[in-house]
Amino acid sequence: MDKIKELIEDTNIKLTSSRKEILEVLSNSSKPLCYEEIKISINMDKATFYRNISKFEEENVIDSFESNDKKRYFEIKKVKHAHFICTNCSKIECIHEKLNFKLINHKIENIIIKGICPNCLL
Repeated sequence: MDKIKELIEDTNIKLTSSRKEILEVLSNSSKPLCYEEIKISINMDKATFYRNISKFEEENVIDSFESNDKKRYFEIKKVKHAHFICTNCSKIECIHEKLNFKLINHKIENIIIKGICPNCLL
């Protein structure tokens, strides 16, 4: 089974060509992407893109978050991990090291760490 079909096999998502295009771009990326980065590789209007993104989020296929640049970034939901966002250049990095954050009576769904990246520190 190909990886795109595996992503949606336990969901209520019908695999249309538009949805497949979006999922292929996201699954081939090693970092979260915003609409502007994705639209280069897809052939659909903005409304269709966001309608499909909304469905993917509903069905827990993708995660999203907003960055300093006020853009929403999307990625395939894999292993939960934190993100580092540089407050100077807005570069986003996935952090795959295990971070132990616990809050009593809370469920943490996303961790965003903001600071200055190594390139901007120079």
